[in-house]
Amino acid sequence: MDNFQKDIDDRANLTLSNKFEMLLFRLGAAAEGEKPELFGINVFKLREIVPMTTITKAAGMKSPLLGMANIRGQIIPVIDLAAVAGCTPGSGLKLLLVTEYARNTQAFAVESVDNIVRLDWSQVHAADAGVSNRNVTSIALLNNEENRNEMALVLDVEQILYDIIPSARNVKSEPVAVRSFNLKPGALAIVAEDSKVARSMLEQGLKEMGIPALMFNTGLEAWEKIKLMADEAKAAGQSIHDKISLVLTDLEMPEMDGFTLTRNIKSDHRLKNIPVVIHSSLSGSANEDHVRKVGANGYVAKFEVNELSQVIHQVLEEAAQP
Repeated sequence: MDNFQKDIDDRANLTLSNKFEMLLFRLGAAAEGEKPELFGINVFKLREIVPMTTITKAAGMKSPLLGMANIRGQIIPVIDLAAVAGCTPGSGLKLLLVTEYARNTQAFAVESVDNIVRLDWSQVHAADAGVSNRNVTSIALLNNEENRNEMALVLDVEQILYDIIPSARNVKSEPVAVRSFNLKPGALAIVAEDSKVARSMLEQGLKEMGIPALMFNTGLEAWEKIKLMADEAKAAGQSIHDKISLVLTDLEMPEMDGFTLTRNIKSDHRLKNIPVVIHSSLSGSANEDHVRKVGANGYVAKFEVNELSQVIHQVLEEAAQP
């Protein structure tokens, strides 16, 4: 067990090279006789792994919410991840993955864990229409000597929490504060976010702020569009700020993560002055340190719309200063 929890802070340096480490785990088989599929979670979101413990189920709780568990003095919800994924554990749910997403802590009950693999984000691809599970956001191609031609399904945890825990559905706790944003007419916000529910929340929040936006599923898609808009601005004799007001990006995304997207923008002389705000369910001082290292102008942990509005207002005002 200690092998899965050692030196997590040291892994932070991987984000500077579009790499990350993924914990592989199993939930059981989707159908009788099938080999249990592999699933994956970014190690950064993992606080610890503990053996299954006593779970208290309150009246009215329904699957896949198993109940509440006391882990190191903290009462947290426990979610049956096998039930969410439509799998049947052959040997039962034996472990709890204690995770931190979007300022909340919860435990996912799983059957077993395999190991930790180091991957490049280019090995992770957005789930296409052929993947029927709405909770699968991407597919990681492992392709190494230990896992030849294997793949792991990456779950859309934001979607799972939105569906199961009512508090996760609150896009905002109060009306968006009225602010005047420093926007050029026609300029758009470029938004990169792979979670469907998070993308919907961002789209709604930006609309309430009066900020027009283009939404993209991956960092790579956003990067290709940004380069195209830079070429169009140059051909028209315009500034890039006439095209793009700011970039709002998640950190974990297929093909290209938010750190790499930000670093690409800040290292291009045409784009380096575009304000970049990183918006992520990954939290902690290690990530905030890397946000500064890659040159992002702001960081917001998901999801409180007034805090996001405040940070966007601040970076746009700073960008407008001579």
